[in-house]
Amino acid sequence: MGARSQLWSIAKMSVTGGVIGVTISDRYVTVVAIKGHSMHPTMTATDSALRGDIVLAEKACLDQYKFSRGDVILFKCPSNHKEVFVKRLIGLPGEWIQLPASSEIIKVPQGHCWVEGDNAARSWDSRSFGPIPLGLINGRVTHIIWPPSKIGRVERKWPEDRIPPF
Repeated sequence: MGARSQLWSIAKMSVTGGVIGVTISDRYVTVVAIKGHSMHPTMTATDSALRGDIVLAEKACLDQYKFSRGDVILFKCPSNHKEVFVKRLIGLPGEWIQLPASSEIIKVPQGHCWVEGDNAARSWDSRSFGPIPLGLINGRVTHIIWPPSKIGRVERKWPEDRIPPF
């Protein structure tokens, strides 16, 4: 009976730990491996479990969509909701932005935002699919947690070659 009791105790602790882990991941923070080269050099793509950057994204910003220009955000791809993208927030709802390498100026619709990758030449972003609905945002990337040499906060910054929204 002692072994059975011990196994039951381990099973209960495992299920409890799993439920707590899922709750934390669903409501507070999530961990994502960076794929693709659109955020280079800020973040490096992963090609295996121990290579490339792994980031932490907080979800408290989703309560009232508290974002700022320059934040790095996580969002579902507008054309395939199974894919998750990581891009820099360039324009907030209602702002006028000038498209890069163009004289075209557009207004970001209410309930949407404009996102771009730091590596414009290799990024599929709002320049391709337009403004994204705020409802697709999964969180704000706050820290790089892997590899150890890059552990630290992800800074909010404005791309050097961009004209700020007006």
